[in-house]
Amino acid sequence: MLQGFLSPYSATVVEKLEAAGAVVAGKTNLDEFGMGSHSVTSIHGPVKSSCTPLESPRSVGGSSGGSALAVKLEQCFAALGTDTGGSVRLPAAWTGTVGFKPSYGIVSRSGVIAYANSLDTVGVIARNVGGVEQVYGPQISKAVSEYSSANIIKGHDPRDPTSISNSTRSRIQSSTASRRKNNPLRIGFPKESLLKELHPTIHAHWNSALKSLQRKGHSIHPTSLPTTKAALSAYYVLAPAEASSNLAKYDGVRYGNKATTDRDKPNVLFSTTRGQNFGAEVRRRILLGSYTLSSTAIDNYFIRAQKVRRLVQDDFNRVFALAHPLLPHHNHSSIPPVVGEHAEADKKGVDIIITPTSLNLPPLLSSLQDSDDQDPTRQFQEDVYTVPASLAGLPAISVPVPSKDWQQVGLQIIGQYGDDEMVLDAAKELQGVLQESG
Repeated sequence: MLQGFLSPYSATVVEKLEAAGAVVAGKTNLDEFGMGSHSVTSIHGPVKSSCTPLESPRSVGGSSGGSALAVKLEQCFAALGTDTGGSVRLPAAWTGTVGFKPSYGIVSRSGVIAYANSLDTVGVIARNVGGVEQVYGPQISKAVSEYSSANIIKGHDPRDPTSISNSTRSRIQSSTASRRKNNPLRIGFPKESLLKELHPTIHAHWNSALKSLQRKGHSIHPTSLPTTKAALSAYYVLAPAEASSNLAKYDGVRYGNKATTDRDKPNVLFSTTRGQNFGAEVRRRILLGSYTLSSTAIDNYFIRAQKVRRLVQDDFNRVFALAHPLLPHHNHSSIPPVVGEHAEADKKGVDIIITPTSLNLPPLLSSLQDSDDQDPTRQFQEDVYTVPASLAGLPAISVPVPSKDWQQVGLQIIGQYGDDEMVLDAAKELQGVLQESG
């Protein structure tokens, strides 16, 4: 659809990196319009993992698979990607890199081609947590101007209506500063993450990491996030709905290339152009989103998915010790408490939550490209652990378990909204533990 298109301006994050002295080397391959979990829907062909001649290429995850692979192969110091439902964290997990999704609104989306406005977040992929911090930027400071290179990519941007204002950032800093001094950590272990489909190797690494953290003096607390079981279904209603609206402008007249055939037929230019120039996965999500926004389906699908999203946010707010900095305290305390074996842990609250990043190990590309045998919804399942944090707008990071082959495992840390530095600090702790045990 956009073949040959050259953007007339750079995204804010690119401008800020260049102002700080970074060299933007180029663009990387990814799923078309960021829609996919394996980076196989690009017009340039799939992103393939580096492997020996005796090994078959494996998926590097998606949609930002090219960025993750470039970092893994040391073609660059770090790379950017947009994380809508896990598009930075999943590729990081499957390439043995670190992938960080900041809190929603902390990093500007100006200049980013939109997939789902309420979910899209510019993230960072690097070889270690320190590399992520160098690109993301230092702790928030009232004295730092919004376009100062000291901010690196984060900071308020008036060109992005979803960007958090400087005054709100100061309020967030005040509420989270004391949390970063707390040591040891109270770590949440959601029982809903113990899925029967979870690969045994990933489960073993997850369990081992929690035990290692416990030996370091941190405490592990079972928690309950009951609504997260419905998060994936809600996400695949909300994200395609927003995408169907955002991609309506690509019609061959306002944006995008026109169709190469049937130009003389009346009333078919838009449909022919979109049918020819959008890939199968993009067409599938546009159709799904258009249906869920239709008058006959919006109440049963879109409105219900929005309600599930709010309940997912409430689940997280209940289990975190830190109150959501953008919510009135009376709203936070009015969230119905969980009843049962995890009530005490939920009452005290946790600092972070640790889950796997992916459900499975990286699959062979050959198993993904046989479209006749593929259920198009199978790839959606890989987002089951990453989607809840996206729906709630929370900071999350995937930290790799050291591995010498391409059977990569990533562990995900999730924190309260605005507590990005806590997540990064915990990621450094987890990274050290994994390197010691690896």
